[in-house]
Amino acid sequence: MHQFSYADIVGESTNVSRHQEHLAFGQAIEMLERAKSMGNQSREAAEAVHYLRRLWSYLIEDLAQPENDLPENLRADLISIGLWVMKEAEQIRLFKSENFDGLIEINGIIRQGLQ
Repeated sequence: MHQFSYADIVGESTNVSRHQEHLAFGQAIEMLERAKSMGNQSREAAEAVHYLRRLWSYLIEDLAQPENDLPENLRADLISIGLWVMKEAEQIRLFKSENFDGLIEINGIIRQGLQ
């Protein structure tokens, strides 16, 4: 299976389409599932965490822009979720957590909302 980087999916555009975001979350979930099976000290875990942090960094930056068309309260909620995801990912990176299930679940919910 070909793996895409988030940059490959979204290109240089600041207005990422829902379909592109859906693909990016799908990639993140697949990476997290592989990482879960290999453990938090695996190369797969490091790659999944790195990808997830880049994905959410980009999304948080986009959500914080006044030009973003989503309602302000939804944007704030998504930013809060993103910060939680990044915190959990950091705990995995530091080998203090193996909460892959929580990250998979939250990112899956967000992905479903993009359909």
